[in-house]
Amino acid sequence: MKKVLLLAAAFVLVFSLAVAGGQEKKVEGAAERPKVVKERAATMTATVEAIDLDKRLVTLKGPTGEKKTIAVGPEARNLPQVKVGDLVSVTYYESMAVEVVKPGSGTGAGQASTIVRAKPGEMPGGAAMRTATVMATVTAIDKKENTLTLRGPRGNTVIAPVENPANLDKVKVGDELMITVTEALAISVERAK
Repeated sequence: MKKVLLLAAAFVLVFSLAVAGGQEKKVEGAAERPKVVKERAATMTATVEAIDLDKRLVTLKGPTGEKKTIAVGPEARNLPQVKVGDLVSVTYYESMAVEVVKPGSGTGAGQASTIVRAKPGEMPGGAAMRTATVMATVTAIDKKENTLTLRGPRGNTVIAPVENPANLDKVKVGDELMITVTEALAISVERAK
């Protein structure tokens, strides 16, 4: 399924999908423990132009007429059901949540992933989701540059831009941030109408 995800991501990039700017949500809660969530999603559809089942190659035509031939791995079962003219839809979603948590409460760190694919006999398709949570400590705040310097769990440091300068007033050096990143990808094939 990893190859299918990479393939789908390449598919989206090849056809120059313009992902709408992420939306920032302020999650209400205690003012001293702020949380910000940014998310964005994009969907695109292409038409199957040609299929070579022996070589597992599918040629897709994007919404503006560009064509790309993609090698489809064996993990994408049910490929023989795809026909010229069918529509391939790819939806991509990503979010990032940053929450100030009590120092030493780093219980949320870790990773999880889920993969679902079509059952034998169904039209090809699938979905995958990956979530990773990491704890970081604020080591410096630069209000002039609107940045935070963060130290990760392995001791590495990163200077992170802050989009909303008012959020810098809600953190202090020594605070811990729980950062959760979620990515999801869904692929479906439908018969042309």
